[in-house]
Amino acid sequence: MNIDDLLRETVEAKASDLHLTVGIAPTVRIWGKLTPMNYPALTPEDTFQLAYSMLNTFQKQKFEKNWELDLSYAVSSVGRFRVNVYRQRGSVGVACRVIPETIPTVEELNIPMVLKDLCRLPRGLVLITGPTGHGKSTSLAAMLDFINHERSAHIVTIEDPIEYVYHHKKSMINQRELGFDTQTFPNALRAVLREDPNVIMIGEMRDLETIGAALTIAETGHLVFATLHTANAAQSVDRIVDVFPPHQQQQIRVQLSGVLEAVVSQQLLANLQFVDRKDRRPMAAAMVARTSTGGDGRRREQWPSLEDLGRVPAVEIMIATPAIRNLIRESKTHQIHTAIQTGAQYGMQTMDQSLYALYSRRLISLENALARAIHPDELRKLIERGGQ
Repeated sequence: MNIDDLLRETVEAKASDLHLTVGIAPTVRIWGKLTPMNYPALTPEDTFQLAYSMLNTFQKQKFEKNWELDLSYAVSSVGRFRVNVYRQRGSVGVACRVIPETIPTVEELNIPMVLKDLCRLPRGLVLITGPTGHGKSTSLAAMLDFINHERSAHIVTIEDPIEYVYHHKKSMINQRELGFDTQTFPNALRAVLREDPNVIMIGEMRDLETIGAALTIAETGHLVFATLHTANAAQSVDRIVDVFPPHQQQQIRVQLSGVLEAVVSQQLLANLQFVDRKDRRPMAAAMVARTSTGGDGRRREQWPSLEDLGRVPAVEIMIATPAIRNLIRESKTHQIHTAIQTGAQYGMQTMDQSLYALYSRRLISLENALARAIHPDELRKLIERGGQ
């Protein structure tokens, strides 16, 4: 059993993840569901050998010291993978995320077009949030590549590990990986202002130092993109403020209210129409724009519809209007949900409104919609009223 062969089979199966753990066969996640591969159950020796075959000497030493490790791994002619190696019950476990070779566009992902407007901002902080495995990195990559196509800028990314690999187009992009190009996120963020950036992407805001540096960088006139593992806009604001000591929190609210431009929260849900279809196209094909010829003889791109995707995005969007900035400053984050509900003219929508739109198109089940809702009772009432 060879790790490169397993990863090749993972890509051929159109899976998003490969899991290796003792006691069961190698397992892949296809359209959100775990499926065992046609192999015998793994032994501790198997997982150890498969994991260590991906590591260099430095990575082995780091894993043996810390007992967990993030890295990127590439297989020639197959693709790139984000890998996490960890210990469980005394043995080694591995989780591999498939990273597509090409960066999808905002249109291909079927996420709201207002995200393009966020890419055109000259400065400020834009947060992409949501649970692990629900497309934050892919949406962020699509937004950065949109900037790369549209304007001349210096983009610096700080990642752990590097996931999507960007190519210089109109912009110049420098990607720094934790453990190889920088020792810590705070160190990289302290140095980045001397690297003449226009746009900075922070892979994850994990701690007080990183969050504080992100706020300061946005305050100095740069456009900063970052991710958080939070479910909605209000929770994202509270997470940032709560990481600081109580005596600093009011100052942070004022600072955050001045630099925050938007919070985009997303989830991926199983697509009922895709699952029920017999002519399901592979994931890779569904993500590629098709061309057609119109009545005037001109060729046009047709982006994949939501019906073509195995999982569909539900997206909450909060734009930092003066009213929302005031709510952040005055510690009234519980009112942000209401402000988003009434902010459709600015491109805002709540998670529940997005879930209702998907349910009304019969793309997701009622049970799934309610399970993912921020306020299930409100979503149920919205469905009963027909969206009114």
